[in-house]
Amino acid sequence: MTQHAYSSVVVTLLIVASAVGADDRAASVVAPGEKVQKLAGGMKFTEGPVWVPAEKKLIFSDIPNSRLMRWRESDGLSVFRPSEQANGNILDLRGRLVSCQHAGRNLVRTEPDGRITVLADKFDGKPFNSPNDVAVRSDGTLWFTDPAWGLTGPHEIPGHWVFKLDPETGKVDVVIKTLAMPNGINFSPDERRLYVADTGGHPRHPDPAFHNMPAGIHCYEMSPDGQLGKKLFSIPQGSDGMAVDVRGNLYTTHGAAVEVYDADGKPLETIRVPENPANVCFGGDDFKTLFITARTSLYSVRLKHPGAKPVGAEW
Repeated sequence: MTQHAYSSVVVTLLIVASAVGADDRAASVVAPGEKVQKLAGGMKFTEGPVWVPAEKKLIFSDIPNSRLMRWRESDGLSVFRPSEQANGNILDLRGRLVSCQHAGRNLVRTEPDGRITVLADKFDGKPFNSPNDVAVRSDGTLWFTDPAWGLTGPHEIPGHWVFKLDPETGKVDVVIKTLAMPNGINFSPDERRLYVADTGGHPRHPDPAFHNMPAGIHCYEMSPDGQLGKKLFSIPQGSDGMAVDVRGNLYTTHGAAVEVYDADGKPLETIRVPENPANVCFGGDDFKTLFITARTSLYSVRLKHPGAKPVGAEW
């Protein structure tokens, strides 16, 4: 998509109409007087931001450069470590970094001593397509999407599915088979819902029936024991990465903006970003800073409500 040049690193937020009207600033999720700020630039395609509270740093992916980047307010941007085209990143319940890797076609965990553990790279003996994004549930299971954005060879798995991994046993289960290009994934703060973004039909899907499917963000019911239930509703718009705040509001990335919805999919706000955003996460000491990875750069904006940590997180 076309990149927009901006002369200033601070841009004015465009707040568009919400249910109570465009001029009602009290309804905004953005903190009063705050603006989107550019924190760093000069990368190729940024993705997968995750805040590491213990070290007050942000880790995120620069996919084409096959490296994970680090940003800290105290010393700015630096390279964290090489990767196999890592995309989505999260912390597991113990605070260890989990990454989806396109070129590696796997999920990996960075141990406290820096060692890399491959958590999963196959389903039924067949390599994944290119794991994209991941969320952790309170039982420690990792739920991840597996489209084909990073796949350079043929499909071994006959679809683009959403999987659940038990990292303790290595067991992988399919939880959703009905999406064309599943992308961002997140649980609601109470884990009663699972949100999965589908960027829509694509000719690379091995089943022609999925080539013209519309994009959407789908909300599924979750049972207390972690079983996926019926679809509750869909938002008729795709998204890449997503995040949720403590009120259950959903922050999605679409076009040149972060689109914000309430827990039931009602539009709340549009936050314009100078470059098309790919993913978002909450961080900072009070978890009220929204970090935005957008093409070549990293941005942030201060919000009113803190982000929701995974249930059971020890960090």
